[in-house]
Amino acid sequence: MIVAPSFLTADLSQLESEILSISSAKWLHFDVMDGQFVPNKTYDYQLVSEVKKYSNQFFDCHLMVDNPLSDIYRYVKAGANSITVHLEALGLATKVAIESIKNLGIKVGLSIKPMTKVEELIPYLNDIDLVLIMSVEPGKGGQKFMEDALDKISFLNQYRKEHNLNYLIEVDGGINLSTGKLVSLAGADVVVAGSFIFNRSNRQEAISELENV
Repeated sequence: MIVAPSFLTADLSQLESEILSISSAKWLHFDVMDGQFVPNKTYDYQLVSEVKKYSNQFFDCHLMVDNPLSDIYRYVKAGANSITVHLEALGLATKVAIESIKNLGIKVGLSIKPMTKVEELIPYLNDIDLVLIMSVEPGKGGQKFMEDALDKISFLNQYRKEHNLNYLIEVDGGINLSTGKLVSLAGADVVVAGSFIFNRSNRQEAISELENV
């Protein structure tokens, strides 16, 4: 399984050493929040650009913002390899957003909040590279895993088999060894982990454990 450490719980004042401590991870995950789509506000594309100075990992940017289309180009220029936007933020503009991201030459993901039905993703599954299932309410780190996410993962896994699709299934929220095992069994390919990794003295070991659940 691919592990994507989340910068939501990193010490941004010690950026270079924080990146070095998670250098074995294939992906890095950036939780971008605008304080409107979700209650909290975090960093923006400038952090992505700063991290790029120290890392050649795959940059997975999750835009939890009201107007993701306005900043897509800036994230690509900063070094994003994948941009995930929210169905709830885009509504009728979802297909336009997907095409806009694809046209910039990077991978495109679509995410839903816990209360959104997974079936609402179906019209877009042929066109995206990744589905991000939130297993906590987006907006802050350290929350407990919501087991309803497992049904969504299983549905998406079955759907891609039946329709011969190749999108990745990513899960974000409350990930540790036990929940990592559950989402892996349900069909997830990528897990985002913050507290589980950054609270460990040996972060490379934590990454390896999750990769092999």
